[in-house]
Amino acid sequence: MNSALQVPAVATGFQLCCEDLTVCYQRRPAVHHVDLALSQGSLVGIVGPNGAGKTTLLHGLLGWLPWTSGRVTIDGTSIRQNPRRISYLGQRRTQDVDFPMQVADVVATGRFLSRGLFRGFTNHDRQAVERAVDAMGLTHLRERALAHLSGGQQQRTFVARALATGADILLLDEPLTGLDEPSAHDLLRRLREWADRGHLVVAVIHDLHAVRAWCTHTVLLRGELIASGRTDDVLNEVNRQRCFGDHQP
Repeated sequence: MNSALQVPAVATGFQLCCEDLTVCYQRRPAVHHVDLALSQGSLVGIVGPNGAGKTTLLHGLLGWLPWTSGRVTIDGTSIRQNPRRISYLGQRRTQDVDFPMQVADVVATGRFLSRGLFRGFTNHDRQAVERAVDAMGLTHLRERALAHLSGGQQQRTFVARALATGADILLLDEPLTGLDEPSAHDLLRRLREWADRGHLVVAVIHDLHAVRAWCTHTVLLRGELIASGRTDDVLNEVNRQRCFGDHQP
C-alpha cells in the first residue's frame, strides 16, 4: 500500500466502556445493568436473539437514547464529550442506494459528517477518503454510480463513508444483512484488518459461524449481558443455551 494511504495513528490502548448501563426503549428497559469494556484492536460481534436489545445497546453507546442508569466512556471521559471518536452505520434498509452519486463522492460525505458541511475540503480530507476507499477495496469502483453496484459493493461504500470520518470506533448495525456469503466474508475480512490497524469495530451479527471465523471478541446479549470476552471463550454451549434457549441459530 502507498505510504500516503497508511491509516494514521489512533489513541494508544483506548477502551470504550459502559458501566451499569440501562437503556429504555419506549419507556421500557431494553438493556439493563450492562458492564462492558471493549478495547482498541478488536472486532467485536454483538450477538443475541430478536428483541435482545442489540440495536438499543448501540444507540445507548452513542448516547442517542437516555441512560436510566450508568455511563459510557472512552478512557474515562464521557462519550458525550467525544462524539467524533465514534462513527455509526445503521441497518441497510435505512440507506438510500438510489441517490445519484459516485462511490468516491458518497465516501467523501463522511468527512462532512465529522467536520461540518461548510469548511473547505483539505488534503487531509482527501487522504482520509482515499484510505477508506482503499480499505474497502473500492478503488476500481470510485467513479461508479452507487445505484449500479452490487449489494456487497454498496455496503462496503457505506462502511467506507463511516471510516472516512476518521473515528477510532466504528459501530455497525447488522452490516451483513442481505449479503451473500462471499460478500459477507469479504466485508468481515476488511473490518478485521481495520481493527487490526488499531481501531475498534463493533458489529451486530446474527451468523454465529461468521462471528467465530472473524470476530476477536463477542458480546452475548439478551436484555442483560450474558457473557463477553474472547470469542472462543464466550461461544460455548452453556452461554449459547442461556442466550438463545432451544432456538440457537
